[in-house]
Amino acid sequence: MENVEEQNANDGGRFGRPMARWYALIKWIILGSGVGMLTGTASALFLVSLDYVTGLRMEHTWLLFLLPVGGAIVSYVYAAYGKNSAKGNNLILEQIHGGGETIPLRMAPLVLFGTLMTHLFGGSAGREGTAVQMGGSLSEWLGKLLRVNAADRRLLLICGISGGFGSIFGTPLAGTVFGLEVLAIGVISHEALVPAFVASFVGNLVTTKLWGVAHLHYDAGAVPGLTAAVLGKVMIASVLFGLASVAFSELTHALKRGYARVFANPVLRSAAGGVVVIGLVYAVGTRDYLGLGIPLIQQSFEQDVAPLAFLWKLVFTSLTLGAGFQGGEVTPLFAIGATLGNALSSILGLYGPFLAALGFIAVFCGATNTPIACFLMGIELFGSGGAIYMFMACLVSYVVSGHTGIYTSQLIGTPKYSGAPALKGSTLAALKQLKAARGNPEKARHK
Repeated sequence: MENVEEQNANDGGRFGRPMARWYALIKWIILGSGVGMLTGTASALFLVSLDYVTGLRMEHTWLLFLLPVGGAIVSYVYAAYGKNSAKGNNLILEQIHGGGETIPLRMAPLVLFGTLMTHLFGGSAGREGTAVQMGGSLSEWLGKLLRVNAADRRLLLICGISGGFGSIFGTPLAGTVFGLEVLAIGVISHEALVPAFVASFVGNLVTTKLWGVAHLHYDAGAVPGLTAAVLGKVMIASVLFGLASVAFSELTHALKRGYARVFANPVLRSAAGGVVVIGLVYAVGTRDYLGLGIPLIQQSFEQDVAPLAFLWKLVFTSLTLGAGFQGGEVTPLFAIGATLGNALSSILGLYGPFLAALGFIAVFCGATNTPIACFLMGIELFGSGGAIYMFMACLVSYVVSGHTGIYTSQLIGTPKYSGAPALKGSTLAALKQLKAARGNPEKARHK
């Protein structure tokens, strides 16, 4: 017995003493649950408020004409009081990577207010960004309250991402892995696995069970048999899903730069963006592409949608976010992917809801570089019957999207292909700057 205890003591530095492991487990169950309680409550408040303002917009169609005013007000509030909150999700990623800034508690109410204003007046945006920012802000506040060290602060911020994502979409497994996977392309931080799962799981329970907020579900219908023809068609569709994610990311970033060049003042920038969105509504002749895009997603699983619905939703969302309106990208990405899959179904001869489900997760995957999280989301939302096809769609979209994405502070932990080792450690923003300065550095490194 004494020999065992002596061996445990000697191995403590390498393997950790049993008590230390139990202490860490209990500690992160408690802290993760605390973050889950905060994020789940915040998500419930946000979802209820979002439904309310969306209902107001649908009932009072004249609210659309106040979109420039609403955007200007939000941009003014951010400029006057937001400090570094305007960085949004990228601020949280930067701090997890070791940044020296503070995530202010004011980020949570600011992004909530800004997103509700966007949706009240008809901007095309999502909700994931809001949930993640509220989660990051609240977990930072909790860390300060408990005076945690730098290492624990990093884990708490990851918990904030996972708790916010899992509770806003009702996908605790996807939320867990999203918080780990979104930090760096090709790398998953396993040390945060337990804390992230607890935060996401508890956050979802708090939203759905404690506050009684229900999440939407979609029926992907019958899954085709595994044949070479079906695999080939899914491969073709997945390539197009990946290209759609690139188009969305690049257009949104380009419009942000373009708006900033023309309008240095962020207040004027958002006001002008609101005018552009209103003009596009009347040019297209429909309001179907405003808001989250949930009706488009539902139609994609129930009936045929317009062949170019995915393109219009992409353009509307990029114009809205590019002008500085608050809100996320993910739900519009779901709508883009689902409508694109629906449109491809008649061309490829596959069941519409089946392809809509693949597009739903694959376009999101290509834009966020999170293939495992998106695959798990597919399982949670649509069941495991089409798991092979969902995994394939996510992998193909992930590869096709290259080193692009909606989060410019995302690191390249492991490049997507072996011929680009020099990209390791760069952020997507730094890579974009290199491309702008030198043409295409990825090609240059191959020469």
